[in-house]
Amino acid sequence: MKFSDVIGNAEAIDRIRRMVDEDRFPHALLLHGPAGVPKLALAQATAQYIHCTSRTPDGEPCGQCPSCLQHQSFNHADTFFSYPVVKKDSNDKGPTSDEWLEAWKKFLTDDTVEDYQKWVSLLGKDNAQPIIYQSESDKIIREMNFAAYTSRYKVLIMWLPEKMNEACANKLLKMIEEPAPDCIFLLVSDDAQSILPTIYSRCQRIELKKPSTQEIASYIATKYQVDYQDAMAVAAPADGNVVQAERNMQLDSETKQFHADFVKLMRLAYMRDLKSLKAWSEHIADYKREKTRRFLGYCARMVRENFIYNLHNPELNYETREEQQFSTRFAPYINEGNVERMFGEFGQAEKDIRMNGNAKIVLFDLAIKITILIKV
Repeated sequence: MKFSDVIGNAEAIDRIRRMVDEDRFPHALLLHGPAGVPKLALAQATAQYIHCTSRTPDGEPCGQCPSCLQHQSFNHADTFFSYPVVKKDSNDKGPTSDEWLEAWKKFLTDDTVEDYQKWVSLLGKDNAQPIIYQSESDKIIREMNFAAYTSRYKVLIMWLPEKMNEACANKLLKMIEEPAPDCIFLLVSDDAQSILPTIYSRCQRIELKKPSTQEIASYIATKYQVDYQDAMAVAAPADGNVVQAERNMQLDSETKQFHADFVKLMRLAYMRDLKSLKAWSEHIADYKREKTRRFLGYCARMVRENFIYNLHNPELNYETREEQQFSTRFAPYINEGNVERMFGEFGQAEKDIRMNGNAKIVLFDLAIKITILIKV
């Protein structure tokens, strides 16, 4: 992993690079920020940079020395990982991360950005709460007490230290407070305020910010080989959450379906075809509750995008090319006289569905209201 693979947070990367180059890296560094912000990748890049024997002039690990090659295969002798796990069965009294090492390597290999829900799925215990157990602390103490094997420093990357149970955190406290000279702890947290205060206070901290929409869009466009405009359309609603942007991209077929249903609603509403609108409401109701809620959220976003489209400022719009093609004709029908009420009606319908309202009734009522509002 290289620093250039990390999305956003250039200032934090420069700070970390300087600390390594100037040999003033803290014994315990906490990288924290909202879920969906790339932090684990930055920790991996940092560990590889620390161990690289031929750093490049532009401040990257070379990617070719023995240490870099070992990092790329997750086999570096002086790099250790710790992460929340579940018990494999009722007889498993003290699970450690080593028991889930193959799943962990797959998790790191498949994605640049850590997705907690994907990790839970890989553990195969959807109803269990992953934890870093006390038994993990014994493993960490044993590993970090060995002398560094191939490098000057041993590095432990702990993902989600807020998942440590109290016994584990208390047992590691002394080692983090007074580590051996060759030990570095890199803690990666989605919720720093939930870390045991005594651990939190002994770490130097770097808060990572949400990447910009443009940075996420560039990442999406490159990874999925899609047009930049389409990438912007999935990046903007994610609000800096790269994991959510990827989910939006993977839901592309659903988005196309939602767009077709939104277009149909607006056309039938304009024609005041109540019989067809009733059939439309029954069709949407067949989506079931959660998908119906996602559809209504999509409709609210399309109302916003079409209103903004009238300002003729492309930088403010985040639509796919297909959505934009429809907006060129439809946008004039969303104006100052109806945009707030139309937006509100979609929000109210979503709330009613969430509260277990009868979907067919809620959606047909919504369709009638849109019929009235579209010609305001």
